[in-house]
Amino acid sequence: MKKKEIIAISILLVLFISMLLLVIFNNKVFDDSIYNFIMSFRCGFLDDYFSLLTHLGDTLVSGILIVICLVLFCKRDRIFLLISAGGGTIIMSLIKNIVCRSRPDHLRLVKQGGYSFPSGHSMITVCFYGLLMYLIMKKVKNKYLKIVSMIILSIIVITIPISRIYVGVHYPTDVVAGLSLGGIVLILSINCINSVFGGIANEKSSSK
Repeated sequence: MKKKEIIAISILLVLFISMLLLVIFNNKVFDDSIYNFIMSFRCGFLDDYFSLLTHLGDTLVSGILIVICLVLFCKRDRIFLLISAGGGTIIMSLIKNIVCRSRPDHLRLVKQGGYSFPSGHSMITVCFYGLLMYLIMKKVKNKYLKIVSMIILSIIVITIPISRIYVGVHYPTDVVAGLSLGGIVLILSINCINSVFGGIANEKSSSK
Protein backbone atom coordinates (compact mmCIF):
# COMPACT_ATOMS: atom_id res chain seq x y z
CA MET A 1 0.00 0.00 0.00
CA LYS A 2 1.31 3.43 -0.96
CA LYS A 3 2.05 6.12 1.58
CA LYS A 4 -0.70 8.42 0.28
CA GLU A 5 -3.24 5.63 0.65
CA ILE A 6 -2.16 5.01 4.24
CA ILE A 7 -2.45 8.73 4.97
CA ALA A 8 -5.92 8.89 3.38
CA ILE A 9 -7.13 5.88 5.39
CA SER A 10 -5.70 7.38 8.59
CA ILE A 11 -7.49 10.69 8.00
CA LEU A 12 -10.77 8.93 7.26
CA LEU A 13 -10.40 6.75 10.35
CA VAL A 14 -9.77 9.78 12.56
CA LEU A 15 -12.83 11.45 11.02
CA PHE A 16 -14.97 8.39 11.74
CA ILE A 17 -13.72 8.17 15.34
CA SER A 18 -14.44 11.89 15.80
CA MET A 19 -18.04 11.38 14.68
CA LEU A 20 -18.37 8.34 16.93
CA LEU A 21 -17.14 10.30 19.94
CA LEU A 22 -19.66 13.08 19.23
CA VAL A 23 -22.40 10.45 19.28
CA ILE A 24 -21.11 8.71 22.42
CA PHE A 25 -20.86 11.97 24.37
CA ASN A 26 -24.14 13.26 22.90
CA ASN A 27 -22.54 16.44 21.56
CA LYS A 28 -25.12 17.89 19.16
CA VAL A 29 -23.37 21.11 18.14
CA PHE A 30 -22.09 19.67 14.86
CA ASP A 31 -25.36 17.89 14.09
CA ASP A 32 -27.56 20.88 14.86
CA SER A 33 -25.50 23.39 12.87
CA ILE A 34 -25.33 21.25 9.71
CA TYR A 35 -28.93 20.07 10.03
CA ASN A 36 -30.31 23.60 10.44
CA PHE A 37 -28.27 24.81 7.45
CA ILE A 38 -29.60 22.05 5.17
CA MET A 39 -33.17 22.46 6.43
CA SER A 40 -33.04 26.17 5.59
CA PHE A 41 -33.20 25.18 1.90
CA ARG A 42 -36.36 23.10 2.23
CA CYS A 43 -38.96 23.69 -0.48
CA GLY A 44 -41.44 21.66 -2.48
CA PHE A 45 -39.06 20.97 -5.36
CA LEU A 46 -36.19 19.80 -3.15
CA ASP A 47 -38.59 17.70 -1.06
CA ASP A 48 -39.56 15.74 -4.17
CA TYR A 49 -36.03 15.68 -5.59
CA PHE A 50 -34.28 14.36 -2.48
CA SER A 51 -37.13 11.97 -1.61
CA LEU A 52 -36.67 10.36 -5.02
CA LEU A 53 -32.88 10.55 -5.14
CA THR A 54 -32.35 9.01 -1.71
CA HIS A 55 -33.78 5.69 -2.98
CA LEU A 56 -30.74 5.24 -5.27
CA GLY A 57 -28.94 4.08 -2.15
CA ASP A 58 -31.63 1.58 -1.13
CA THR A 59 -30.68 -2.07 -0.89
CA LEU A 60 -33.06 -3.08 -3.70
CA VAL A 61 -31.89 -0.38 -6.13
CA SER A 62 -28.23 -0.95 -5.31
CA GLY A 63 -28.73 -4.69 -5.76
CA ILE A 64 -30.27 -4.23 -9.20
CA LEU A 65 -27.43 -1.92 -10.26
CA ILE A 66 -24.84 -4.37 -8.97
CA VAL A 67 -26.41 -7.17 -11.01
CA ILE A 68 -26.30 -4.97 -14.13
CA CYS A 69 -22.64 -4.18 -13.48
CA LEU A 70 -21.86 -7.87 -12.97
CA VAL A 71 -23.15 -8.46 -16.49
CA LEU A 72 -21.23 -5.55 -18.03
CA PHE A 73 -17.83 -5.97 -16.36
CA CYS A 74 -15.27 -8.78 -16.53
CA LYS A 75 -14.97 -11.48 -13.88
CA ARG A 76 -12.21 -9.78 -11.89
CA ASP A 77 -14.07 -6.47 -11.68
CA ARG A 78 -17.26 -8.27 -10.67
CA ILE A 79 -15.42 -9.74 -7.69
CA PHE A 80 -14.26 -6.36 -6.47
CA LEU A 81 -17.67 -4.75 -6.94
CA LEU A 82 -19.14 -7.47 -4.75
CA ILE A 83 -16.34 -7.21 -2.19
CA SER A 84 -16.61 -3.42 -1.99
CA ALA A 85 -20.40 -3.28 -1.73
CA GLY A 86 -20.73 -6.46 0.34
CA GLY A 87 -17.87 -5.61 2.68
CA GLY A 88 -19.26 -2.13 3.24
CA THR A 89 -22.69 -3.56 4.04
CA ILE A 90 -21.30 -6.03 6.60
CA ILE A 91 -19.15 -3.41 8.36
CA MET A 92 -22.02 -0.92 8.42
CA SER A 93 -24.46 -3.46 9.86
CA LEU A 94 -22.05 -4.50 12.62
CA ILE A 95 -21.39 -0.92 13.74
CA LYS A 96 -25.10 -0.01 13.59
CA ASN A 97 -25.94 -2.85 15.98
CA ILE A 98 -23.09 -1.95 18.33
CA VAL A 99 -23.85 1.79 18.57
CA CYS A 100 -27.66 1.38 18.41
CA ARG A 101 -28.38 5.05 17.74
CA SER A 102 -32.02 5.93 17.14
CA ARG A 103 -32.94 7.86 14.01
CA PRO A 104 -34.21 11.45 14.04
CA ASP A 105 -37.93 11.46 14.79
CA HIS A 106 -39.05 14.72 13.22
CA LEU A 107 -39.64 16.18 9.74
CA ARG A 108 -39.25 12.82 7.97
CA LEU A 109 -40.10 12.73 4.28
CA VAL A 110 -39.56 8.97 3.84
CA LYS A 111 -40.04 5.88 6.00
CA GLN A 112 -36.89 4.22 7.31
CA GLY A 113 -36.37 1.61 10.00
CA GLY A 114 -33.27 0.35 11.81
CA TYR A 115 -30.52 2.26 13.56
CA SER A 116 -29.00 5.53 12.46
CA PHE A 117 -25.21 5.42 12.96
CA PRO A 118 -23.47 5.20 10.53
CA SER A 119 -25.47 6.04 7.42
CA GLY A 120 -25.64 2.87 5.32
CA HIS A 121 -26.74 4.78 2.22
CA SER A 122 -23.74 7.10 2.47
CA MET A 123 -21.31 4.25 3.02
CA ILE A 124 -22.61 2.02 0.22
CA THR A 125 -22.80 5.02 -2.11
CA VAL A 126 -19.06 5.56 -1.73
CA CYS A 127 -18.20 1.83 -1.79
CA PHE A 128 -20.27 0.97 -4.85
CA TYR A 129 -20.58 4.13 -6.93
CA GLY A 130 -17.02 5.17 -6.04
CA LEU A 131 -15.56 1.89 -7.30
CA LEU A 132 -17.81 2.08 -10.34
CA MET A 133 -16.34 5.52 -11.11
CA TYR A 134 -12.83 4.09 -10.82
CA LEU A 135 -13.59 1.20 -13.18
CA ILE A 136 -15.25 3.49 -15.72
CA MET A 137 -12.31 5.88 -15.58
CA LYS A 138 -9.89 3.05 -16.26
CA LYS A 139 -11.84 0.96 -18.75
CA VAL A 140 -14.20 3.14 -20.80
CA LYS A 141 -12.48 4.34 -23.99
CA ASN A 142 -15.13 6.73 -25.30
CA LYS A 143 -14.15 10.16 -23.98
CA TYR A 144 -17.65 11.66 -23.97
CA LEU A 145 -19.27 8.59 -22.43
CA LYS A 146 -16.62 8.64 -19.72
CA ILE A 147 -17.18 12.34 -18.97
CA VAL A 148 -20.98 12.02 -18.85
CA SER A 149 -20.76 8.89 -16.66
CA MET A 150 -18.33 10.53 -14.24
CA ILE A 151 -20.50 13.65 -13.94
CA ILE A 152 -23.66 11.64 -13.25
CA LEU A 153 -21.95 9.36 -10.71
CA SER A 154 -20.25 12.33 -9.01
CA ILE A 155 -23.64 14.00 -8.54
CA ILE A 156 -25.03 10.77 -7.09
CA VAL A 157 -22.12 10.32 -4.67
CA ILE A 158 -22.43 13.93 -3.46
CA THR A 159 -26.20 14.27 -3.24
CA ILE A 160 -27.30 10.91 -1.77
CA PRO A 161 -25.55 11.60 1.56
CA ILE A 162 -27.08 15.10 1.67
CA SER A 163 -30.48 13.60 0.90
CA ARG A 164 -30.30 11.38 4.00
CA ILE A 165 -30.13 14.46 6.20
CA TYR A 166 -32.68 16.38 4.14
CA VAL A 167 -35.36 13.67 4.27
CA GLY A 168 -34.89 13.43 8.03
CA VAL A 169 -33.63 9.87 8.52
CA HIS A 170 -30.02 10.63 9.51
CA TYR A 171 -27.97 13.06 11.55
CA PRO A 172 -24.95 14.74 9.90
CA THR A 173 -22.61 12.69 12.14
CA ASP A 174 -24.18 9.51 10.71
CA VAL A 175 -23.53 10.68 7.17
CA VAL A 176 -19.95 11.80 7.74
CA ALA A 177 -19.20 8.52 9.53
CA GLY A 178 -20.71 6.54 6.65
CA LEU A 179 -18.71 8.49 4.07
CA SER A 180 -15.51 7.95 6.07
CA LEU A 181 -15.98 4.20 6.37
CA GLY A 182 -17.03 3.97 2.73
CA GLY A 183 -13.89 5.82 1.72
CA ILE A 184 -11.72 3.37 3.65
CA VAL A 185 -13.39 0.36 2.02
CA LEU A 186 -13.07 1.99 -1.40
CA ILE A 187 -9.36 2.71 -0.98
CA LEU A 188 -8.71 -0.85 0.18
CA SER A 189 -10.68 -2.26 -2.77
CA ILE A 190 -8.79 -0.15 -5.30
CA ASN A 191 -5.50 -1.06 -3.63
CA CYS A 192 -6.35 -4.75 -3.99
CA ILE A 193 -7.13 -4.26 -7.68
CA ASN A 194 -3.81 -2.53 -8.27
CA SER A 195 -1.55 -4.70 -6.11
CA VAL A 196 -2.89 -8.08 -5.04
CA PHE A 197 -4.22 -9.04 -8.47
CA GLY A 198 -1.88 -7.02 -10.63
CA GLY A 199 -4.23 -4.18 -11.52
CA ILE A 200 -6.31 -3.36 -14.51
CA ALA A 201 -3.30 -2.41 -16.59
CA ASN A 202 -1.74 -5.85 -16.15
CA GLU A 203 -5.04 -7.49 -16.95
CA LYS A 204 -5.13 -5.68 -20.28
CA SER A 205 -1.54 -6.52 -21.18
CA SER A 206 -1.94 -10.19 -20.30
CA SER A 207 -4.99 -10.50 -22.51
CA LYS A 208 -3.09 -9.42 -25.65
